[in-house]
Amino acid sequence: MTTDTEHLAIRANINSVTLAMKGDREGWLALYADDAIVQDPVGKSPFDASGEGHRGKAAIGKFWDTVIGPSRLTINVHKRIPSGDRACAVLQTAINDMGKGKTEVEMIAVYEVNDDGKIVRMSAFWSWADMESQLKKLGFM
Repeated sequence: MTTDTEHLAIRANINSVTLAMKGDREGWLALYADDAIVQDPVGKSPFDASGEGHRGKAAIGKFWDTVIGPSRLTINVHKRIPSGDRACAVLQTAINDMGKGKTEVEMIAVYEVNDDGKIVRMSAFWSWADMESQLKKLGFM
């Protein structure tokens, strides 16, 4: 049986969370395959009007620049569940310090990786409606 750090998808999640919290854009982008897809959140949102996700490193980089880069994130991982050799589901909470208050969103993030451990798809399931409500209370919307 492999340990969590030996499982490629779990390792990808650990590295993704660590680099996102450090604000390391280039290190974070290097985790992704050239043709990867990021859906965060899954479905239509102000971050993804089509609901089809951010495809390819250029689009994923723009997602970083718009969403992750400006954030002061703390991501608390509650549980990582491996599925097969190349996927995992992660129950986690993302807390963003907005300067005049914090938002907090619980999510399930699903990571799928290729044989080289590069992320080919990351799908984060969380409620935009809940986030929007928090942003309104903080006066951002």
